[in-house]
Amino acid sequence: MSDDMDTGPDLPEEPLDETTAYRPLDEEPVAAAPPLPGRGKDERMWGMACHLSGAAILTCIPFANVLGPFIVWMLKREVYAFVDEEGKEAVNFQLTMFIGMVVGYVLTLVFIGWLILLAVVVVDLIYVLIASMKANEGESYRYPLTFRFIK
Repeated sequence: MSDDMDTGPDLPEEPLDETTAYRPLDEEPVAAAPPLPGRGKDERMWGMACHLSGAAILTCIPFANVLGPFIVWMLKREVYAFVDEEGKEAVNFQLTMFIGMVVGYVLTLVFIGWLILLAVVVVDLIYVLIASMKANEGESYRYPLTFRFIK
């Protein structure tokens, strides 16, 4: 092959755009939105850990879904204000879910308890994932249908 062959126009070696094959040369790259001010990476990570540790509802350890967020909250509440806020919210929600599970266990004698237990686990996991994503973005999250035991 010869070096004289034209291989086509010189295209920029930049990231692809959603609408065109290449980003126009006159546009500046768009930076990702920064997290909320005052919420560092560690603070957001520990806030997310408060919520995610509630997923221990899937284990067979009684009260594990409450102990996980409670331990994370107790360890980091004085270090980060965001973790204090999210930890209280996560513990309150998991206490509410624990009450729902106790009611479900009692009602398993009447068979409807199995449906209640399934509903509690599904609702818990859905809201834990939503809250975790919000905490990772640096946003506070308030769980619906939650008794506020800790203020």
